[in-house]
Amino acid sequence: MIRRFFLASAAILLAATASAQTTTPTSGRRVRRLLIHNAMVVDGNGTPASGPKDIVVENNTIADVIPLDPVSLSRGGASAAAQADAVIDATGKYVLPGLINAHAHLQEERGGKPQPLAYELNIWLSCGITTIRDVGSDTKRALELRKQSAEGELAAPRIFIYPMFGRARNAAEAVARVRSLKQMGVDGIKILGIDRDIMAAMEEEAHKLGLRIAHHAGVEETNAWDDIKFGTTSIEHWYGIPDAAIESGAQNFPSSYNYNNETDRFRYAGHLWREANAERLGKVLDGMVQAHVAWVPTLDIYEASRDLQRAQNQPWFAEYLHPTLAEYFQPNPKNHGSYFIGWTSTDETFWKENYRLWMAALRDFDRRGGLIGMGDDAGFIYQMYGFGLIRGMELHQEAGFNPIKIIQQATGNNAKILGQEERLGRVRAGFAADLIVVNGNPLENLKLLYPTGTEEIRDGKTVHTGGIEWTVKDGIPYHVPTLMAQVKDMVASARSVARR
Repeated sequence: MIRRFFLASAAILLAATASAQTTTPTSGRRVRRLLIHNAMVVDGNGTPASGPKDIVVENNTIADVIPLDPVSLSRGGASAAAQADAVIDATGKYVLPGLINAHAHLQEERGGKPQPLAYELNIWLSCGITTIRDVGSDTKRALELRKQSAEGELAAPRIFIYPMFGRARNAAEAVARVRSLKQMGVDGIKILGIDRDIMAAMEEEAHKLGLRIAHHAGVEETNAWDDIKFGTTSIEHWYGIPDAAIESGAQNFPSSYNYNNETDRFRYAGHLWREANAERLGKVLDGMVQAHVAWVPTLDIYEASRDLQRAQNQPWFAEYLHPTLAEYFQPNPKNHGSYFIGWTSTDETFWKENYRLWMAALRDFDRRGGLIGMGDDAGFIYQMYGFGLIRGMELHQEAGFNPIKIIQQATGNNAKILGQEERLGRVRAGFAADLIVVNGNPLENLKLLYPTGTEEIRDGKTVHTGGIEWTVKDGIPYHVPTLMAQVKDMVASARSVARR
């Protein structure tokens, strides 16, 4: 009863003020003063939802977050609406900070075939992603896109660039490479497949130059102990963590194992967590906490390894999977991550246990005070851009985290990993105006964050609900249904050409 009265009051207020101000904003166009009215707010700091509130955006900054009386809707309301150039009615909706994807790849091709950049960017925005950390693409192109995004010339999340470090034969070459990347204007560096002396030299120079480091460890000389010693910003995925806790110092690979054969690599990666010693693992996790090494687990990206059939039949593939990406996903040793050649039920069983142990380690890392972020690594292994991050959030819930904590991991925690916690990842005055308006309560059902929405039973009937209605990036509002209609058209057009 109280809820119905509250909604009725909001409707009356909006009707009374509609004539005094502009209606909803134009998608893709920033206004001087935008009001998001009567919202329930989930901050990115791990606190519970609260509201209703008015959020006032001036240009590209959150100017104020005004608590409203839930009955009279005072302190804001009509006066704030009258002063706004555009209003988003958030009655019955939840507002979150824009999501941050801490492990993303800018991709304009897959397997050497072109794929429209707008396809990826539109889906990211539609999934509420307002910031990405690009951890490996064409660096010069990424720098161009970062500039266009920052200047509002491109409908895209804001971009932080962490190019792959590449090869260095000695410490001198490593230092020179770091300096070259700094001169290009990157934000950080991604390392993988690196020897210990090279890692020591490059991290020392990177710290001097203020560059953060993301480490995608593999089966290599270095592991989490080196990240702890040298001061890596974040460990990506999970390789390197259980490796550091194996008593023998090396995983028990069969004699036929070939790391460069991806079917071998990922098959036996599914055995890794069970080989870690629990006591040693606890010491590794404590070391990471003490050295402020964060963990970006990307739980979504290996899910196909534990349930291939599910991964191949995700519902959004029907209308939104671009044929270039669909072809790349098919088993093919030429394409990274397309390793499902001879994949067996036994492989899936090992990977299910791998996930159980991996998730337990994540919970333990959190209990010990570790910083956990989120990223999706999409464009590989049956994961679509944006959708992979939302699926990752669901998997974090499976791992045992409360949805409030999960939203913090995808917003405030990721902002800390980027070193941007003073301006990103919060619904707070003075922060960048990166916000999402969700049709419903994502704390009750994270599936509401998918741009395709979900189904619910209401009054005995099935209704389609959810989805993000608006993504506001840097003060620019984007209407998600409009963006996804464009994606649908891109896919339909590309499929039509492919059939000819």
